[in-house]
Amino acid sequence: MPFLKKILSFLFLFFMIAALWQCARRGTPSGGDKDITPPVLLRTDPENLSINFDKKSIRLYFDEYIKLEDVQNQLVISPPLKYIPEIKPQGLASKFIEITFKDTLRENTTYTINFGQSIVDNNEGNPNSFLSYVFSTGDYIDSLSLTGAIKDAYNRSAEEFVSVMLYEIDSVYNDSTIYKYPPNYITNTLDSVPFFTLQNLKSGEYALVAIKDEGKNNVFDQRSDKIGFLTDTISLPTDSIYLLNLFKEKPDYSISVPSYVAKNHIIFGYQGSKEDFKIEPLIALPDSVKTLMTKNREKDTIDYWITPTDIDSIIFTVTNENISLIDTFTVKTRKLPQDSLQLTPSHRGKLNFEDKFHILASTPISKIDTSRIAVLDKDTVQTPFLLQLDSIKNKVDFNFEIVDNQKYNVVLLPGAIEDFFGMQNDTLVANLSTGGYADYGNLTLNLSGEVSYPLLVELIDDKGDLVRKIFAKQPQTFEFNNLDPKNYGIRIILDANANGKWDTGSYLGKIQPEVIKYYPDIIEIRANWEKNETFVITN
Repeated sequence: MPFLKKILSFLFLFFMIAALWQCARRGTPSGGDKDITPPVLLRTDPENLSINFDKKSIRLYFDEYIKLEDVQNQLVISPPLKYIPEIKPQGLASKFIEITFKDTLRENTTYTINFGQSIVDNNEGNPNSFLSYVFSTGDYIDSLSLTGAIKDAYNRSAEEFVSVMLYEIDSVYNDSTIYKYPPNYITNTLDSVPFFTLQNLKSGEYALVAIKDEGKNNVFDQRSDKIGFLTDTISLPTDSIYLLNLFKEKPDYSISVPSYVAKNHIIFGYQGSKEDFKIEPLIALPDSVKTLMTKNREKDTIDYWITPTDIDSIIFTVTNENISLIDTFTVKTRKLPQDSLQLTPSHRGKLNFEDKFHILASTPISKIDTSRIAVLDKDTVQTPFLLQLDSIKNKVDFNFEIVDNQKYNVVLLPGAIEDFFGMQNDTLVANLSTGGYADYGNLTLNLSGEVSYPLLVELIDDKGDLVRKIFAKQPQTFEFNNLDPKNYGIRIILDANANGKWDTGSYLGKIQPEVIKYYPDIIEIRANWEKNETFVITN
């Protein structure tokens, strides 16, 4: 009987808890609609648009708890300050923001503080977009403005967070100012759209510059920053809208400290053009020591090859006659293994009809024995071929007829290739195969509109990487045959100097980059398709 009472008591308690849970569950509020309202600025101290400003700090009060996000990128103060102001709170929720200046503010100057989208509500992260606070240390607020857009000179998409700078052309301004000093006015495109507006400007003559400011120091660093500039002077006030092309300059000449990377291999890293300098040992090397210089295929590096020697160190001079500069370096030997000959085929497996098969070598090629090389088809019948040594890229190009639905074996027997150090290759076999013509598609492209020659038509993939290109000095039809089925794009380079490549610009040289036009649509190529497109080019 006591046991039965315990069971009944347990069941009673169980059903009571279940009933209460159901009641609690039915009575739980849903929370209502999601909050999508951004925080509202209630007031500022001092007031926005204050004149004769002489405070050390300002406060902005909001109607709800807010927090700061990505403030280091989003906050823009114009004119820029030498010292970053103290901003509170950081990492905490608050109903106000306090900014304390560490600089002595300029006299008779209008300042604009643009918060971008850094101010968000604490709960849902809704931003108060592009909130600005403006004040003047003088008797009035400057009210002129300047608008424009940014585009990338090479890429289809514009960069984010581009600083747009306005420099007053006065008695101290010159072309080197942007390398040394921050601008008079600044804004940023942030991460939204590639348009900009500079506000609260005073009348005058200005230079307009855009910089992808990687160092966030408000000056132009050629080695890291992209730049865009307007060649003409801007006179404010103006109703004009300006377009700036952002590009990466070819860096000025510099040479890195050389070093041994193998017993027979020294590297000289450089920036600028390799034609600008020459490398020579300061003291003549023994006759038994042989040397050779080649350009690295992938990097801005000179590979200095040297037969193994017991010399402890070598002194080199690197001479750039264009700027009358001579650098001297001492390179000490290290206990390192010797670089050996390694061969890498350009293809294994699938070989498209438009592909060019080649063999890359890791050390300089000096001899080729064609009697030790064969190209065999699927019936092991020898296919005629021609070879060409490309000493600049250190590769062997193969030229043989490629037919559909065929298999090829490219065979290099030991001793087919010998390098600068007398080392020879081991056996290498590259197995290749082709598909049928029906597996590919063809594209025919015609240009119309405002077309100027010479130009380059580049076929690119969906990542913007080059697939094929055609150089033309006069109007023609552009055919891209035997394409893999996928999506492509078209890039037109107006090759003003007819050198067969895109040339970037120069700020000091006042040279804009060569113009590039992108076909606005994606071109879908399917197997066994013939596609015709017309690109109407406009200025």
